[in-house]
Amino acid sequence: MLRPATEADLESIRRWRNHPKVRRASFTTHEIGPEEHRAWWNAVSGDPARRVLVYERAGEPAGVVVFTGIGSELVEWSKYVDVAGLGDQRAAAWADLEHEAIAYAFDVLGAPRIGAATLAANTPVLSLHEQVGFTEVRRFTREVDGQPREVVWNELSAADWKGGGA
Repeated sequence: MLRPATEADLESIRRWRNHPKVRRASFTTHEIGPEEHRAWWNAVSGDPARRVLVYERAGEPAGVVVFTGIGSELVEWSKYVDVAGLGDQRAAAWADLEHEAIAYAFDVLGAPRIGAATLAANTPVLSLHEQVGFTEVRRFTREVDGQPREVVWNELSAADWKGGGA
């Protein structure tokens, strides 16, 4: 289940984001402190073009999805799960979050297309994107921690998702 994030979720979201496995797969890899996290929350919670949702698994908060560009032709999304808290259920939760977030983007937000930037080395996420119908649109290089890293941009249209692409 997805629900809007609240102030009460902030520390959990920051803890999940700061897990070493999540940081290694992110474009910002340093540990995020409370002030930086608060500034991010203040920016996203007041922006109608962005939405932060908490994913719950078995009634417990277990991940987050962030949508950016709501109301445009292409909505970008990112997500991560509670790596430490999910244990051996992490892969199943990751796939469940992927499907719920896609359905939310198309059914609730009315997004015509969604897209995601993923580090090329993050093959599990790229494989999951491919399984649910995303198409690789392009590859490019982006600097992460002062080093060039290859990034894959994938997109999925509402028509492909609802037409059985997933």
